[in-house]
Amino acid sequence: METIYEEQSTPRQDGYRMPGEFEPQERIWMLWPHRPDNWRDGAKPAQKAFAEVARAIARFEPVVIGAKPEDYEAARFEMSEDENVMVIEMTSDDSWIRDCGPTFVKNDDGDVRAVHWHFNAWGGLYDGLYFPWDQDALVGVKVADLARAVRYRPDTFVLEGGSIHVDGEGTVITTEMCLLSPGRNPELSKEDIEGYLREYLNVEKVIWIKDGIDPDETNGHIDDVACFIRPGEVACIWTDDEDNPFYEAAHAAYDTLSQATDAKGRQLKVHKLTMPKVPTYMSQEEVDAIDVVEGTLPRTTDDYAIASYMNFLIVNDAIIFPQYGDEYDDLACEQVQAMFPDREIVGVPTREIAYGGGNIHCITQQEPARR
Repeated sequence: METIYEEQSTPRQDGYRMPGEFEPQERIWMLWPHRPDNWRDGAKPAQKAFAEVARAIARFEPVVIGAKPEDYEAARFEMSEDENVMVIEMTSDDSWIRDCGPTFVKNDDGDVRAVHWHFNAWGGLYDGLYFPWDQDALVGVKVADLARAVRYRPDTFVLEGGSIHVDGEGTVITTEMCLLSPGRNPELSKEDIEGYLREYLNVEKVIWIKDGIDPDETNGHIDDVACFIRPGEVACIWTDDEDNPFYEAAHAAYDTLSQATDAKGRQLKVHKLTMPKVPTYMSQEEVDAIDVVEGTLPRTTDDYAIASYMNFLIVNDAIIFPQYGDEYDDLACEQVQAMFPDREIVGVPTREIAYGGGNIHCITQQEPARR
């Protein structure tokens, strides 16, 4: 059996790149939700929503779900009828594998490796969402080992997978709000951070969008705002409602992307994706069903959930797409179908996931196909 080890070089030096999410995939990785201080009613409603997401993905490719030992039996039972879903024991602090898990890279021969970023719960002791995060920080190496992937480990660089989107051809989109946050890499300049992105994603150009739409959760991850749908084309959130809390950020992001060129010099084609008509808030009853513990940011009825249709997942032959019971659910599906005419749009109700601070893209991580 091949020995799995930590590579001391970088993906760029070895000829590996992060593929676009729209490229062929081997499987999707997830974690089972469990924190009663983040998910209401002991995480039971969230677990049902995660299970629905996993079942939707499993129609198109395998899914591996890591569950804490005490949740393993229940999670395995919940997913037992789907042969394309495997539940394994994996300890974690929460369930946002996009951010605490590894980013996979691939070379031209089809070999896949993993980048294990440093993770500090979206801001560490400066403005992180919970403490401790030591088990989340180990998810990257656990997934890399299970995937039999040689692992790259940047020295101290903090990054979450939800803060980047790539086109697979040398371009990455990110936000200044997140990557320049004092809670990530305060000792690094913007140019230093670009250097890490170039080395570990093997990109040539970084497109900076100023702000995301969730400053209090992830400090503005890009996966709520924009993504590449294919090389040279991006989707971007949009609203014409000036009273929408995301109006300014959406228009600013659209303007930035409309004026941007990618690493190959192409002017980006930008597709608009509506925001929900009505912002999503938790009821007092739902807030009261979340445990309040020291070290965790409490939720209130004044906090709107980041219910963005952009937080979808591209899988083989399909788009797994969030639905909120909003008047614009159908419109959003139609817009994404126009962007991906050859893929099936599979809507999944995900209000419960949005209540926890993210959505479908945040709770999944794709592993590229080894071919």
